[in-house]
Amino acid sequence: MANRPRLLYVVTLAEVGGAQTYVRNLLPVVTEMFDVSVAAHGPGPLQATAVEAGARFIPLRHVRRPLSPLRDLCGLVELVRLFREIRPDIVHLNSSKVGVLGRLAARLANVPVCIFTVHGWAFKASHGLMSSVYRLLDRATRPFATAIVCVSDTERRAGLAARTCTIEQTIVIRNAVDVGTLRPRTPVETRPTRLVSVGRLAEPKDFSTLVSAVDLLPRGSVELKILGDGPQRAAIEKQIGELGLRGIVALVGEVDDVPERLVAADLFVLSSRSEGMPMSILEAMAAGLPVVATDVGGVHEMVSDGEAQVLVGPADPKALADSIASLIDDAELRNRIGTSNRCRVESQFALPRWREEHLTLYEALLSASQPA
Repeated sequence: MANRPRLLYVVTLAEVGGAQTYVRNLLPVVTEMFDVSVAAHGPGPLQATAVEAGARFIPLRHVRRPLSPLRDLCGLVELVRLFREIRPDIVHLNSSKVGVLGRLAARLANVPVCIFTVHGWAFKASHGLMSSVYRLLDRATRPFATAIVCVSDTERRAGLAARTCTIEQTIVIRNAVDVGTLRPRTPVETRPTRLVSVGRLAEPKDFSTLVSAVDLLPRGSVELKILGDGPQRAAIEKQIGELGLRGIVALVGEVDDVPERLVAADLFVLSSRSEGMPMSILEAMAAGLPVVATDVGGVHEMVSDGEAQVLVGPADPKALADSIASLIDDAELRNRIGTSNRCRVESQFALPRWREEHLTLYEALLSASQPA
């Protein structure tokens, strides 16, 4: 199709993560309507996914996750040059660092439409001075976004309270998963109960609390597999050894068969200190797994907390262990909750609705940006 609008996705890193999955799930439909490019730093599966979908992948040199004044200035210059070169009609920013740098770069490069998706406010995931810095940066760059997408009502309320977004510019599009590619598990009686968790071994995921919770459970009652990698791996491995949990808790690393590993488990656990609306929980629910999770961000908007106490406060190993214990000896309850979770995802968090909401947003903002 000639003269298609140009759409540029920018993600801080190309590694495995929620923001990357978000972009990956949009690519198959947007490449049919737009001239699409994807920009991110470092190695990771996002590059192959973009190319496979028919999009151009652009590696970023200077945009990194940690705050660094000099490098971030270089990253800003890099993004301004990129935006001026590509001249996108829409820039869609994902993750906190490019949310700040990208909004400023879009204003400097006169990009017609700039969208920032909040996968979880950085000021909520950080502490002390860093939290204040991120809050101030999000407030300062707030006017440069044409629209801010929040993945849960909870994140939208948090942003409004912190004045990092406004009612007029903010829209809630809850995350979704491709239910058709995630088959539900077949319940099987197992002992020990097989726990699984998925995420980057870094804050704010807090796998240390999960390992501590497993240590409080009777030996032989559970085994835990953690899928993912990250900078805290060595510390978590040390904790596992000190608690005598080798052979009970396994750090599997990054894998490309997460759906298969989910259906081989009995219970999904997530112990994060901060979240937006985690894809990992939706994928676990689509696999028919019951979920025990910390009540942070939009998690309570996803998980039904009816028959069992599945939501607990963050950084509380005892509460987490108690919730796991309430399910490990009741296979019937686990299966009932798992079946309910699968139905909930099919009805409320399926991909077609989610994709259509994004396309509608793109079309509306493009139309509004055209000269009268």
